[in-house]
Amino acid sequence: MRLYTEDHAKSGIDAPLPGIECWENQYPDYEIEIVLPEYTAICPKTGLPDFGTVTVHYVPDEWCLELKSLKEYVTAYRNLGIFYENAINRMLRDLVGACRPVSMRIRGEFTPRGGIQSRIEARYTRPEA
Repeated sequence: MRLYTEDHAKSGIDAPLPGIECWENQYPDYEIEIVLPEYTAICPKTGLPDFGTVTVHYVPDEWCLELKSLKEYVTAYRNLGIFYENAINRMLRDLVGACRPVSMRIRGEFTPRGGIQSRIEARYTRPEA
């Protein structure tokens, strides 16, 4: 019997979450760092809560992430069953889709469980035109 199923692996990847609003950027060539120290989600296998800090670094193009809607988006993970790796990659997909940055890097640093701490990082760089 397998301990992990395909349902575990895909849990949360396409679950509905609040939209992320953006506002029009006014300046070129700078980087924004946003730290979200209250990330929580549910392990899809054990049902136990996961805690961590998510840091978003990005170089905006035409749009910047609106912080209140970003907080609501991240808070919605609280009741979502999703693995760390999927959460960080999903955030990257959703945030890039919302603001279309020049580049973005999202890092999750998760509270140790069983003496093991995980750090997950996903990156996006806009392809050259």
